[in-house]
Amino acid sequence: MSTTPLAFPEGFLWGAATAAYQIEGAAHTGGRKDSIWDTFARVPGAVADAHNGDVACDHYHRSSQDVALMKSMNLKAYRFSTSWARCMPDGRTPNPEGIAFYSQLVDELLAAGITPWLTLYHWDLPQALEDEGGWANRETAELFAAYAAVMHEALGDRVRIWTTLNEPWCAAFLGYAAGIHAPGRQEPAAALAAAHHLLLGHGLAVAELRRRDPEATLGITLNLTVPDPADLESEGDRDAARRIDGQFNRIFLDPLFRGAYPADLLADVAGLGLDTVVHDGDLAAIAAPLDLLGVNYYHGESLTKAPAAAEETAQPETVTTTAQAAHDSAGRPEASPFVAADGARSLPRGLPVTGMGWEVQPEGLRRLLNRLQDEYTGPAGIPIYITENGAAYPDVADADGFVDDQDRLGFFDAHLRAVRDAIDDGADVRGYLAWSLLDNFEWSFGYHQRFGLVRVNYETQERIPKASGLWYAKVAASNAVPGRTAEPAAGATGDVVFSV
Repeated sequence: MSTTPLAFPEGFLWGAATAAYQIEGAAHTGGRKDSIWDTFARVPGAVADAHNGDVACDHYHRSSQDVALMKSMNLKAYRFSTSWARCMPDGRTPNPEGIAFYSQLVDELLAAGITPWLTLYHWDLPQALEDEGGWANRETAELFAAYAAVMHEALGDRVRIWTTLNEPWCAAFLGYAAGIHAPGRQEPAAALAAAHHLLLGHGLAVAELRRRDPEATLGITLNLTVPDPADLESEGDRDAARRIDGQFNRIFLDPLFRGAYPADLLADVAGLGLDTVVHDGDLAAIAAPLDLLGVNYYHGESLTKAPAAAEETAQPETVTTTAQAAHDSAGRPEASPFVAADGARSLPRGLPVTGMGWEVQPEGLRRLLNRLQDEYTGPAGIPIYITENGAAYPDVADADGFVDDQDRLGFFDAHLRAVRDAIDDGADVRGYLAWSLLDNFEWSFGYHQRFGLVRVNYETQERIPKASGLWYAKVAASNAVPGRTAEPAAGATGDVVFSV
């Protein structure tokens, strides 16, 4: 135990992140048309309690208030996404009114001394493009590069950090294989095509942005996991971990950093058409040099091929069923997001879990960052930024709307210490953007899961920083995690009261 604050390197970037569909609302305002999430949310049983993003946090009308809130929390960076469906409603034609919203937001951020960090795609594909095949259609990648050009033309004089895609794994495999995210398809071949075309779109967008602005800072954000065999002595468990690593991590990391899909992945998915969608020159485009890698981390996985024991049935299996449990499947058969997992499933380890049923595993973040440094970003000579990390818990607000969320606060404390450990190990990590600034629409879970540093009363739209938000504001101001007055139990997050 140490009461001494844990300092971070000078210049470490502290911020928070959001996504357009999750917070903006104004779904039918200013020329915006349906995205795939607007359409998906109308499907019976697709989203818990038929929630949707029509209003969300009403950020579209409250952006000035939210920027002032960020400033009061000492945030130095704000990672937000622009809505393709707002800026180019048909996927092709610029909408000046929609683009103007983001121009004003960028101006307000800069006036507040906050670095705008723009993500071009956080899953809200214009429905008009999905009607033409979506990300399974190669043309979508080309249109994405055109969208990047339009946004740079409008904002490139002020926005210096650009992320092309957020979590392409979710967009491809939750959306096109499992069908539990928009567009709700359960087509393994389409999922693999979507994964490749998302990567291709990234590469084409990078080329376009580089051409326009050689000094811009360009990156991509991947959600990554730490796949461990439940039993190291089990060949089946080792194979399960290898397959999930291939279909979750390396399917994106290897093309980006090595210009090739992993050989074992190609063998696993043989016959599902990935080879037919990869054209000459694609992998070279995808492997265009980057300036940073964004990493989103929530939990690792203990993987097995053994049949589930009776006592496990009450535990969520994060590989195959966590997201399905969010909503009534309306009679549709469940499908795994892993198109060639061969019976792999996640085995609960008895760790604390968040409101999502995800295990709390901060040491996994340290291991992940070290792996990336050793195998990918280090050889490429680029830094890592944590672009999302956070937790949902069953918040209970007091009479004044304040949430004393010691569990979430402990989650942040433990994971920031893991980041600092990785830096000490040699990982080049230069910033941390908490997920999320605000409680918001949490995809197929609707408004039932709250990740925010700030509580949003969805009836009044009042924003009240939680205990975790007040604590994080101090971290951002001091560039240090406060010392502990007591040491938490191993793996625990909520048994220590932290001062805010």
